[in-house]
This record gives sequence, C-alpha cells and structure tokens, in this order.
Amino acid sequence: MRYFLVALLLVIFGYSLALVLKNSTELPVDLLFTQVPTMRVGLLLILTLGLGIVLGLLLGVQVFRVFQNNWEIKRLRKDIEHLRQQQITYAQQAAADAAAATRHEKTVLDIHTENKSPL
Repeated sequence: MRYFLVALLLVIFGYSLALVLKNSTELPVDLLFTQVPTMRVGLLLILTLGLGIVLGLLLGVQVFRVFQNNWEIKRLRKDIEHLRQQQITYAQQAAADAAAATRHEKTVLDIHTENKSPL
C-alpha cells in the first residue's frame, strides 16, 4: 500500500509538472483581494485544483463529523431505551418478588401455633 501511494504521488506530481509546462500562456489574474499581472495558465489550474481539493477535504471532514455525531446520538438513544426497558423489567421483577415475600410472611404469621406438646 505504501509503494502504491508513493507511485500515485509521483504520477500526480508528473502530471502537474506537465500541465504547467504544456500550458505556458500567461494571462492577468484577478484574485478578488489582489491582482496578479501575469500568471501561467497551468500554474493557475494547479493552484485552483489544490485549493479545491483542500476545501473539499475540509468540508468533507466536517460533514462526515456531523453524520458521525448523528449516528452516535442515535446509537446512544437506542442504548438508553434498552437500558430503560431493562430497568423497568428489573423493577417489575423486584416488585413481584417483594409482593411474594410479603404474602409469604403474612401467611406464615397468620398460622398460630399453640404450644400443645404431645408429651
């Protein structure tokens, strides 16, 4: 994978160099805040492409982070709902156990044993 990336970078560099050399026409460029009297078209294309890639990556990272946060929130809400249902089930089971224990104590206490010894 490492060699593939190095080869890909070399191909992109070679393409950029060929683009600059092939498009050597010079023209004036207005960059909104400043003006460049003359710039090669190939260099302008590479700068525009680089700026577009950087802005696209930054925007993509931000958008992916928003999606990732939304996915995490949905997963956590599911976990919370699952735990809430589990708590309700445990509480109902504990209430049923407590009610059964109370009934058992009541029935045991209701039986009056008299100390009548068969001896």
